[in-house]
Amino acid sequence: MSDDIRDNLHVLEPQPDSSILMPVIETRQLGKQYGPRVGIERVDLSVAEGEIFGFLGPNGAGKSTTIRLLLGFLKPTQGDALVFGHDSWKQSHILKREVGYLPGDVRLYPWLTVRRALSFVGAARGADLMDAGLALAERLSLEPDLIARKMSRGMRQKLAIIMVLAHAPRLIILDEPTSGLDPLVQLSLAQELRDRADKGSTVFFSSHTLNEVEQLCDRVAIVREGRIVADETLDDMRKKARRKVTIRFTDGEAVRGLDPPEFLTLIKREGDRWHAELDGEAGRLMQWLAGQSIRDLTIGPPDLETLFHAHYRTSEGTL
Repeated sequence: MSDDIRDNLHVLEPQPDSSILMPVIETRQLGKQYGPRVGIERVDLSVAEGEIFGFLGPNGAGKSTTIRLLLGFLKPTQGDALVFGHDSWKQSHILKREVGYLPGDVRLYPWLTVRRALSFVGAARGADLMDAGLALAERLSLEPDLIARKMSRGMRQKLAIIMVLAHAPRLIILDEPTSGLDPLVQLSLAQELRDRADKGSTVFFSSHTLNEVEQLCDRVAIVREGRIVADETLDDMRKKARRKVTIRFTDGEAVRGLDPPEFLTLIKREGDRWHAELDGEAGRLMQWLAGQSIRDLTIGPPDLETLFHAHYRTSEGTL
C-alpha cells in the first residue's frame, strides 16, 4: 500500500467524540464493610462536570463512608471509586490536587486566623491563596485576624469553608457544610457554590436536611442503610411528589355523595370543603373540576418532604 493511500485512510479513521465527557465522580458496585457491619453496599454513582449533586440520607446511612472512599481515606471492600478518572485508593495523591473537602466534624488549630490558614494551606498547595481567600472572608463576613479559639461555631465553619474553596478546586466535596451557619450565610454559601458550578466546578453536597439540598442541587441520590434507594433530578422527584389540595365547592350538600377521582386522595370532608392530596401534576385535576361547581381552589407545591421520608423509612417503618 502506498504512503498516499495510507495518509488518506488515516483521515477517515474515527476521531474521539469531544462531547462525551468522563464523569467527575464514578462508583461501580462500591462497598465497604467494617468487620460484620456494612458501611455501604453496591453503590453506583455518576456525577458530571458542573453538576451540583446532593447526597441525602439520615445520619448513619453511609454518606461519610462514601465520601471517605471517594477521597482515598478508606480502601473499598468491593467495587471501584473513580475521581477524574483516577482510582480513589491507588491514585488518591493525584486527585486530591483538584479537590476541596470539608469534613462533617471540623477541627481547627486554636491559633488559626484566616490569614494564617491561607498561608498554611497555600504553602501546602504551592500557591498564593491570600487574595482569593480574603475575598471569600469578606463575602462570608469573617474577620481575617480573629483567632479560632475566639470564634463561634459558625465562624469556625466559615474559616473551614474558606480553606476548602480558596484554591478554586475543580471538585468541591462538602459533608454537612451548613452546620452552625446562620440563614444569611447559608444563602451566601449557596450562591458561591452556584457561581463556581457555572464556571465548571462540580459540587458533591452531603446532607441529612432536605431543605438545603432542594434549594441548591440539580440532582439527588438518597442513601439508606448503605444503599442508594433513589437517584434522579429534583424535577423528576417533584413530578412524583404529592400536592396538598383544598377545594371549596359552591354547594356542600350537593357534593356530599361525590367520589374523588383516582388521582386525588381525600383526607377530610369539611362542609363545602375537601382537603386532599394530589398525585402527579395539576392538569388532570383541573379537567375533572371543570365538570364541578367550585368557589375556590388551593394547590400547594410538591410535598418533597413526604416523598423523602418515604425513602428514609426502614423495613420496620422507622426513620
